[in-house]
Amino acid sequence: MKYNKLATVLCSAALGLLALTSCEGGDLFGINSPDWLSSKADSIAAEKAKNQGGDEIIEGMQEDVYTIGATDYSTGWWAQFSKYYQVREGEKWIAQFNLNINPSATNTYKNFAMIICNDEDRGAANYKEYGAIRYDYQPSGNSEWGDYIDRSLATSDLEFQTDTDTGVDKLGGKVTLTVDRTEGGLVVTMTNGTITKTYTQKSPLANLNADASNTTIRCFLVPEGSFINWLGSTVEPIGGFTSREDKQPLSMTLNGVPKKVLQGTSLEDAFANVTATIQFEQEVSTIVKYADLTFQAVPNMNSLGKKTLIAAYAKTFKGEAAAAPVIGTAEFEVVDKLYTSIGATDNSTGWWGAHSENIKVGPKETFVSTFTNYTSGANNWNNFVIVLCKADNTEYAVVRADNYGWGNGYEACTPSGGQADWGAWLAAMDGAKVTTYVTNNGDGTADVKAVMVGNDGNTYIQEYTGINTVDPNDFYFRYTVDGCHLEFDEVLGEEDNSTGWWAAHSQDIKVPAGKTYTTRFKNFTNGANNWNNFLVVLTRQDNSEYAVLRADNYGWGDSYEACTPSGGQSDWGAWLSAMDDAVVTVSVTNHGSSADVKCVMVGNDGITYYQDYIGLSPIEGDNFRFRFTTEGGHLVFE
Repeated sequence: MKYNKLATVLCSAALGLLALTSCEGGDLFGINSPDWLSSKADSIAAEKAKNQGGDEIIEGMQEDVYTIGATDYSTGWWAQFSKYYQVREGEKWIAQFNLNINPSATNTYKNFAMIICNDEDRGAANYKEYGAIRYDYQPSGNSEWGDYIDRSLATSDLEFQTDTDTGVDKLGGKVTLTVDRTEGGLVVTMTNGTITKTYTQKSPLANLNADASNTTIRCFLVPEGSFINWLGSTVEPIGGFTSREDKQPLSMTLNGVPKKVLQGTSLEDAFANVTATIQFEQEVSTIVKYADLTFQAVPNMNSLGKKTLIAAYAKTFKGEAAAAPVIGTAEFEVVDKLYTSIGATDNSTGWWGAHSENIKVGPKETFVSTFTNYTSGANNWNNFVIVLCKADNTEYAVVRADNYGWGNGYEACTPSGGQADWGAWLAAMDGAKVTTYVTNNGDGTADVKAVMVGNDGNTYIQEYTGINTVDPNDFYFRYTVDGCHLEFDEVLGEEDNSTGWWAAHSQDIKVPAGKTYTTRFKNFTNGANNWNNFLVVLTRQDNSEYAVLRADNYGWGDSYEACTPSGGQSDWGAWLSAMDDAVVTVSVTNHGSSADVKCVMVGNDGITYYQDYIGLSPIEGDNFRFRFTTEGGHLVFE
């Protein structure tokens, strides 16, 4: 179906009219025409340009009608993509689309970027990017980026100085995008008839394809805080053109289904943030929200246990009644508490009545844990207890929250931190936020430190230093309770995985020189992209960064440049699926002038994945900390 069918008809009519005036002396609106006729022609031409916006009829343009980006302007960066459009060496690609800018947008980057890559799918092992060119133009910002994009070659009619300058609305409307490789280099033009941005590179592009004979590049668009109604293309995209004809739904995939739902939560409240990706005919897909879906929980939402969520969608691409609905399913669990806990919630658990699993601590390693302590308040010992042991549960020592312990290894230790007012401390321990540090010194001794922030806002410290008789290669610890319970409930990020970039951070953990600090958490992800998982941020005390490290073999920062990343997965798709509800252990080592970060990820598929960043440098050994953040996910610390 040709996008310029009307143009063909108009051109034919014009040719016929020209034929009628081809006799000698004939001159249609020419220089020999009467002045009034020439003037009338100019008037008609001007009015046509005014009414049609000066639209150019583009040869070879064909319909390609689909939408990318949520129409409520909620689409985040790298959340939705156009089709792939291939541009071969010596060829030109032209596309047209309507760019819809949020009337409330306050950031210049809330438009779209065109990504140029090699001839591979995103996520493929050999996928490589030339870079990105965004429609806005900010010379001092990041409106263009990539190893093969020279920002000095970009120009625009509209220049922004900061991300918050006004004027992003001027970028909206019908946009014509041209990618031209006919002259041996790369010329990119983006224009809506008012604002034109160009990128002109005369030198040939490097070939990033594995096959040296294949010089094809791919282009695709990514909206952010905007949406695009595609109109047409001169190049047939991978997957084919999309016509204006209505399309029936073919399948559905549910997104953002919580793994656990608290008992008593209604169906609507539990799944209000769930969306569905609907796949239609002609390779068209769209994302619909909860309100457009019909849900049912099987067998019900009332009882505890594993459940199946069933969702149905019964509309065509244009919103008419579909010939048949499509169905999507997902598993979830109804629970009486959302987080890992030890002991009965009424604090009735007796001595030695509940235990956590054993956690291994390697030589010269410190394991950091956080939890909330709840107590019956009857006695000082009705609080958390830490058991130091071997893998077979043979005990080295048992230490309590209240400056008391026992065992062969305990006899040589130095307890410190006994409180000045035990009554005030005991009252403050109901709901206290506790961070424990269990250290294997690697020399046959161990240390335990507990930092307890009470419900009165005061911080209480308890330490046990020099516990001995420890085998450094067979050292574990676990928690137990007596008349109390523990909730491992520290959550980083929104539980529906909607957390945006840099929106949530854990507390900083200071790592002394020569030490390794380890922590563990459950990682949850929306599964949209590899980077929608945990990140480790290495900083100084003033928050200036050494490096930022992602879960997926990528990072940045001055200290990152010197490091050796290892552990990139052989199957990124399988890894990403496994990272939802994965148990992650992160170890950070301060060598004094350099640092190592090691991540062990036990996926929901039972497979263990590794990611290491070795030799991060330089760092200041006496001024080194780390914390966690996430994007499109959330973390539950254990």
